[in-house]
Amino acid sequence: MRIGILSDTHGSYDDFMKALGMMGQVDCYIHLGDVLYHGPRNDLPGKYDPRRLAEQIKNMDNIYFVKGNCDSEVDEMVTDKNIHENYLIKDFGDVRIFATHGHRESEEDRIQMAEAKFCDFLITGHTHIKVNKKTDTVHILNPGSTTIPKDGSHSCMVINCQDCDDYNIEIYEW
Repeated sequence: MRIGILSDTHGSYDDFMKALGMMGQVDCYIHLGDVLYHGPRNDLPGKYDPRRLAEQIKNMDNIYFVKGNCDSEVDEMVTDKNIHENYLIKDFGDVRIFATHGHRESEEDRIQMAEAKFCDFLITGHTHIKVNKKTDTVHILNPGSTTIPKDGSHSCMVINCQDCDDYNIEIYEW
């Protein structure tokens, strides 16, 4: 199973489509929040086109979302998607993923929450900085940002997994 992971698109249709193209064929996507709005602390992204991005997302049936700090009710209205949940806990075959935007609690708290739910992966967004590390119990990922990176490169990830012991992480940057 291939699971595309992206976050913090902040209304950039072009960067969203670039990420989809780089990830290639996947079974599904998980978007970690901050979908359409650029937010009051960020500059307006280049090629900002939230309306076009909303239309693209509306036509996708294999994408899951968690709510970011810049997401609102109107995002659900224009995408016809559930973007209001703070957490996603989902089994993908033998792999259990705990996903959240990452702005509500500390990393230690998120790790404890993922461990309590017997998750193999904890994935977050929010920081716009890529993370790929493993503790004794959970693999922690942050795909960075497709649109407003704070670590030098736009990015997304793919979890390519057979089961919780047989997987690899693909990182795509541009």
